[in-house]
Amino acid sequence: MHRHSCRDVGLRPREFRPAIAALLALALCLCGTGALAHAVAEGDKGYIQEITGVHFLQFVYLGAKHMVTGYDHILFLLGVVFFLYRPKHIATYVSLFAIGHSTTMLLGVYFNVGINSYIIDAIIGLSVVYKALDNMGAYQRWFGFQPNTKLATLIFGFFHGFGLSTKIIEYEISPDGLVPNLLAFNVGVEIGQLLALSAILIVISYWRLKPGFWRHAYTANVVMMTLGFVLAGYQIAGYFNSVA
Repeated sequence: MHRHSCRDVGLRPREFRPAIAALLALALCLCGTGALAHAVAEGDKGYIQEITGVHFLQFVYLGAKHMVTGYDHILFLLGVVFFLYRPKHIATYVSLFAIGHSTTMLLGVYFNVGINSYIIDAIIGLSVVYKALDNMGAYQRWFGFQPNTKLATLIFGFFHGFGLSTKIIEYEISPDGLVPNLLAFNVGVEIGQLLALSAILIVISYWRLKPGFWRHAYTANVVMMTLGFVLAGYQIAGYFNSVA
């Protein structure tokens, strides 16, 4: 597969300063409202804690809602498909991410394997940084080699799944109907992922038709990288504050 990147695109600081300013403002708003990458709304949290038995449709809805409102997932998916044009390539990478995400989410909850939510969400923020740098051709310029992008997508999918399983474990979901409800939640997550991916592809396909796409591709990935660092930094700060 021919890989595209914006490493050959010239970068002029004045092109991305307004975008960076807007990015930081958005990040501050997210942090100010206590937004966490895998947080579940208080109403949904209470619902998860109170119900018992199988609730297939309800958990499908909760899974889809989590994905379409999970900005960390959306940012990573944007980075993954940013330079993918062929449907089979998009399907391959998205499937690898889905396999990784689903595996650790299901097994993590079933076997009660949780990771500190601040640490796992910081890693997820860094996954966005990784993909943005990959799109910018940074690894080839700095180290002279290209990481295995398929393997990286699968591995970061594992981390994204652990982020969700950690939250579900914290909410002490009832063991009565656990497996069917988890499977339903995962179905919802995949539905939400398809919806988010469809929106991303519509927007980016339209943008690619514009003559300025390649001129601003580097800028867009700088913005993505910066947001990943902001998300990771926010979680790291939260971790040290929690243990202080």
